[in-house]
Amino acid sequence: MKKKLELWGENKMIALRQIKRVPKNHKIVIEVPDTIQENQIMEVILLCKELPKNDKADKIAQLKDSQHDPLFMSDMQAISDDFISVDNEAW
Repeated sequence: MKKKLELWGENKMIALRQIKRVPKNHKIVIEVPDTIQENQIMEVILLCKELPKNDKADKIAQLKDSQHDPLFMSDMQAISDDFISVDNEAW
């Protein structure tokens, strides 16, 4: 995805946005428009979203940590209280 944003102020600036996937070799090519002069100084900033951890060990660690979380424990108690009458009925 390419997006161009022109910023005006004391110094004219052009901001370009390109969304890329990181390949196996971890090398990304930046496509510079022809309107930018050769040897122009550019500042490149990489912004990466952190991927959620979904492995089994992380899920177990989160469950272990939850037993020390007062909000989680109060929610669990409220759910348990809501179903106490159903638990006492025969199925």
